[in-house]
Formats: sequence, structure tokens, C-alpha cells
Amino acid sequence: MGSSHVECGAAAGEMPGHADSGHDPVRRFFAVLPRPLRFLGVGGLGLITDLAVFTLVIAQTPHPLLARLLSLAIATLVTWRLNRALTFDHSGRHSADEAMRYAAVAASAQAVSYAVFAALIVTVLAAMPQLAVIIGAACGALVSYSGQALFAFRPRTSSPRQPNPL
Repeated sequence: MGSSHVECGAAAGEMPGHADSGHDPVRRFFAVLPRPLRFLGVGGLGLITDLAVFTLVIAQTPHPLLARLLSLAIATLVTWRLNRALTFDHSGRHSADEAMRYAAVAASAQAVSYAVFAALIVTVLAAMPQLAVIIGAACGALVSYSGQALFAFRPRTSSPRQPNPL
């Protein structure tokens, strides 16, 4: 992840940036899927994590807004690692830089997700908080995919842009 070059393993049928994907059945399975489907698969696992943590926490504390903050944080960690491993090519950036970019996009996407969840939970879906989680997550996913593809995991350019002399 911290290498200074962009690996092109996906073009050779390997998982993005992973030369050893031929030995891992999960990576082999994901390698044949287009990137948007890989993103949806990872998002599905993140949603399962989000719902599971939310359901466990809400059983202990009856405040759904606080429970959702914790479940979002844990689900975000899960999806970051899975998106890095299964969805996007290596960007060529240091892992800390990439993590900060991912965090910025995730914060935006999770803010959308949380705002939609909160609006629903205090109005029409108070009796069905898990449905509010799902709807909020779907709204956040739209922001997330665009941001991850265009910013967080966008390949680093090899040279800075030169101004147009005209």
C-alpha cells in the first residue's frame, strides 16, 4: 500500500494491486466483477456490519442516534479495508495519505447517511430504526462511490500538471 508506483494487476486479471490474488478465492471471485459491483459487495458487507452493530448497541442503549454513530464508525473501518483490498487499484500514495483521503470522503458520505437516518428516525421511522439505517446507508453510498473513485483511490499522477501556455 505504501509503494510509490501504481500497480496494474487488475488489467492482468488480478485483484487491484495484488499479485497473489490467484491463491485467494475471495479475491479471485471479486477480480472478475466490474468495480461498481465490487463496491456494492463491499458496501453490502459494510451494511451488514452497520446493522449488526447498531442492533447490538441499541439493545443496550435506547438512544438510536448514539447507537448509529458507533455503528457508522465501525462499518467505515470495515469498508475502508475491504475497498482497499478488493475494489480500487492502488493509488500510489502512502497509506496514511490514502487513509486521510478515504476519511474525508467517508466523513462526507457518512454525514449524508447519518442526516437521512436522523431525519427518518425522528419522524416517520421511529418504530423501524433498522429501515432508517438502510435508507441512510443507500443515500451515503451514492456520495461514497463517487468520492472514493474520484478522490480517495484516484491514481497519483506521475508528474504535476503544467499550466497551459496559451
